[in-house]
Amino acid sequence: MQESFLNELTEGELLALPYLFEFWAMEHQLAPEGDWRSWVILGGRGAGKTRAGAEWVRSMVEGSRPLDPGEARRVALVGETLDQVREVMIFGESGILACSPPDRRPVWEATRKRLVWPNGAVAQAFSAHDPEALRGPQFDAAWVDELAKWKRAEESWDMLQFCLRLGERPRQCVTTTPRNVPVLKRLLQSDTTVLTHAPTEANRANLAGSFLEEMRTRYGDTRLGLQELEGKLLEDVEGALWTAGQLADLRVSDPGALGRVVVAVDPPVTSGAGADTCGIVVAALSGCGERVVVLEDASISGASPAAWAEAVVATYRRHRADRVVAEVNQGGELVETVVRQVDRTVSYRGVYASRGKVSRAEPVAALYEQGRVTHLGRMAELEAQMAQMAVGGFKGRGSPDRVDALVWAVTELMGRPQARPGVRAL
Repeated sequence: MQESFLNELTEGELLALPYLFEFWAMEHQLAPEGDWRSWVILGGRGAGKTRAGAEWVRSMVEGSRPLDPGEARRVALVGETLDQVREVMIFGESGILACSPPDRRPVWEATRKRLVWPNGAVAQAFSAHDPEALRGPQFDAAWVDELAKWKRAEESWDMLQFCLRLGERPRQCVTTTPRNVPVLKRLLQSDTTVLTHAPTEANRANLAGSFLEEMRTRYGDTRLGLQELEGKLLEDVEGALWTAGQLADLRVSDPGALGRVVVAVDPPVTSGAGADTCGIVVAALSGCGERVVVLEDASISGASPAAWAEAVVATYRRHRADRVVAEVNQGGELVETVVRQVDRTVSYRGVYASRGKVSRAEPVAALYEQGRVTHLGRMAELEAQMAQMAVGGFKGRGSPDRVDALVWAVTELMGRPQARPGVRAL
């Protein structure tokens, strides 16, 4: 049937076929009917969100013929950074330029940060890091990418809404992987918002099979997998010590002046290919000594003791750390032994857990509430575990190895009384 259909097409129709998105699109990539203001496409990584956003912009600005006007003449393209707007939304493999047929392809004017179509339509690029840049321009359409990642989401989103004031029916398309952040939750609750959704699996025809297999194996039953692969908006765990929104607000891009640096280790009980994760977290005191900056989650999975010891020492050297601290409840002297086999000069301290995981984590969570702990950028897997640590225990799968290492790091920096020489109790 397909061969017969293709044989009946003229040469011109065959050339046009790759650009007829309605013919190829998946259901979640097509704009819903109705009188909506905001169309939100929630999807897992690689679910085809960018292509859907780019094609929607085309559908808004293009007319029946190359020079005919479309529904929209002035479009805002807003991403987390200008680089992401340019490299993903405009020049990306699924971006606007790649999707446009030759006779309708817009021209990128780099100095003015805008696309100009043959029919005169214009799309301007904006960074969500600079909400003030949206004070003044006006548009009849907007494509917003990865809203849930924006560090200044509230300000930038509000400024954009004031800009959408041209035409009879200004609209915006929002393409994002979901996160439990206030701006996205409020948008989804609005009566003028429509939603389409798809997991990563929906776009498997355009993704490497090895990628899907690896992602399913590693994250399939985890909270992070539900968010990043299934594209589901996850509410906070009841009684959570940390919330996703709180952690998003505590991320910084510049750590500032730093003092003492430690590498904290929560060693796995098992070893080999199926071994538990070895939690390895790096944190530092700020120059003033009043807050902690978490610098890196360097945790490693499925490693032998020799392999994770090498990872610990490599992390110690990379950050020029002052000390390695490691929990010794399970491994005893093993941790120090394997670390010193890699580097005998490492400054090392064993720490002993005299209380349960939640009891140890609660004082650290309180420091987060006070704004005394920040993260250098986003640490997806660590933060996913943190969001599942509740007063009733850990709600995720397996052991919260990364959180344990985080707790040891913060505790070492903020100080606790010693239990016996060489071993710190908590």
